[in-house]
Amino acid sequence: MGSALSSQLINGVYIPSALLIVGVAIIKREWLPYAVVLAAGLGSWKAFNGRARKILKPDQYQEFELTEKTICSHNVAIYRFGLPKPTDILGLPIGQHISLAATIQGQPKEVVRSYTPISSDENPGYFDLLVKSYPQGNISAYLATLQIGQTMKVKGPKGAMVYTPNMCKRIGMIAGGTGITPMLQIIRAIVRARPRNGGKDTTQVDLIFANVNPDDVLLREDLDALSKEDDKFNVQYVLNNPPEGWTGGVGFVTSDIIKANLPAPATDMKILICGPPPMVKAMKQATESLGYSKPRAVSKLEDQVFCF
Repeated sequence: MGSALSSQLINGVYIPSALLIVGVAIIKREWLPYAVVLAAGLGSWKAFNGRARKILKPDQYQEFELTEKTICSHNVAIYRFGLPKPTDILGLPIGQHISLAATIQGQPKEVVRSYTPISSDENPGYFDLLVKSYPQGNISAYLATLQIGQTMKVKGPKGAMVYTPNMCKRIGMIAGGTGITPMLQIIRAIVRARPRNGGKDTTQVDLIFANVNPDDVLLREDLDALSKEDDKFNVQYVLNNPPEGWTGGVGFVTSDIIKANLPAPATDMKILICGPPPMVKAMKQATESLGYSKPRAVSKLEDQVFCF
């Protein structure tokens, strides 16, 4: 977006300025110097006004309007929230998340939960949240009742993980359910930054994605498309209740499944884990039993095993 040859600058600044100058040169040549000054001034103003503006404030909640709601299943939806300007971005570093807050009837105080958008700063003007609603869930159930035009309180960025290209040679990921969202954020950033796309990221990424039923596998089309596009990204699906003819993993994610699909313990690799608390607890124990560094209660960026 910041490129001097971006389509926004070409169509919104360069072409109109050139047309103004050429038009004045044809109609009244002696006004040409004034036209050049005017075009330069207007162009500079428009270029400055159209710059990407980071909206998030880490110490202050802001309200963002729900502009679109896409139903994915009976309890999963993608919520799109608009930013003040079409050129605005959240300004969320890769690997970090945002906090959502709401006052919910029956709760003694404001309820806060963390979510990772499935969109990125490559998508100006809005952000998307993939949310699975649970009967006992507070924010997820609140979001399910939110109507187009209503607002949600948001604050951020938050989190200890900040991904940078080639921060390690290999990354192994274990995700369960909606725990796929921070993984997808990182995977997309890595694929965007591949040498073939003009970047320098050569990180090998291997993902284990665990769910109960086939219908529970969120964003599978996106993951399969990324795997097909990128030969350094592999995904292994694991189901508790697999359909007939299933060729992926079956049951819970075990030490054997981790050993078969993720990088072995080394100084130049990381394991990332995100999912329901019981799963995260089990994966901590499984990775430690395989020789990875023991995960901390609260993960830090430098940890070999990082839990979101």
